[in-house]
Amino acid sequence: MPERSEPVYDPLEPGEGEAIAPTGQGGPMDLALDEAESLEKALGDAPTGPGPQDKPRSLWSDAWHQLRRNPVFLISSLMILFLVIISIWPQLIASGDPLQCDLSKSQQGSSPGHPFGYDTQGCDVYTRTVYGARASITVGVCATLGAAFLGSLLGGLAGFFGGWGDALLSRVADIFFGIPVVLGGLVFLSVVTSTTVWPVVGFIVLLGWPQIARIGRGSVITAKQNDYVQAARALGAGNGRMMLRHVAPNAIAPVIVVATIALGTYIALEATLSFLGVGLRPPTVSWGIDISNAASQIRNAPHMLLWPAGALSLTVLAFIMLGDAVRDALDPKLR
Repeated sequence: MPERSEPVYDPLEPGEGEAIAPTGQGGPMDLALDEAESLEKALGDAPTGPGPQDKPRSLWSDAWHQLRRNPVFLISSLMILFLVIISIWPQLIASGDPLQCDLSKSQQGSSPGHPFGYDTQGCDVYTRTVYGARASITVGVCATLGAAFLGSLLGGLAGFFGGWGDALLSRVADIFFGIPVVLGGLVFLSVVTSTTVWPVVGFIVLLGWPQIARIGRGSVITAKQNDYVQAARALGAGNGRMMLRHVAPNAIAPVIVVATIALGTYIALEATLSFLGVGLRPPTVSWGIDISNAASQIRNAPHMLLWPAGALSLTVLAFIMLGDAVRDALDPKLR
């Protein structure tokens, strides 16, 4: 009768319930065991559920997260903050009176306490440059808010409901697009005798809303075709609820970008109209008025033109830089 052969013990094939013990000789088997223990420890220390850092960010929080790391946004925001502060409280950095002039100092250069010199009337150019920010910022901000509100409201309603209202708005907007801005300002503002900023603001809103209305209309048409809007409609949500809760929050981003960039354009438009004599008028202090007065004396006293024109250029540049940074943060296609 043949003898039964004893099973050969193989340490690489442990039986059930047996563990592989390290050999202590540093071979490939011990190396594999060390790697397995390291992997087990790493998996044991890893979080098993979603933590606070895994919470998805919304469009606005993600945009703010990106803006805080954008040097263009930080620089332009600091410049705009400084301009807003001096437009509200110009006496913080300018103690003089912009309307107090001395003809004996006409077109004189810089002197102690008057770093920008004097203009043709003997007024301090530094003081007038500081106080000129108030009119420009006021016109730019008010005109932008008015055009953004009117344009987004009309464009949003036309894009959401469509029909004959959408067609009528599109044709009216085309008519306003065909009006040259400078020529329209010369005609419209030449009959206005007010010396305040409100006629200029009204004119800019009148010609500025069609651009924002067209952007808002297209954004609303895109947003209302999304699945969550169709689901809300299927659940019985009314037009007002869908417009305010679902469509508007997801369609307002392009309007904000266009309005931010347009703000700098509106400031430059106000200066242009004031330069031509139909915008702001004395005694209002404006960069456009000072540039107009200094244009004929550019050879004799270039400092009269340099400082208000430089302040205007920096202001427009700051708002355009801010608009570009906001556009990059809110547009997913540019990331």
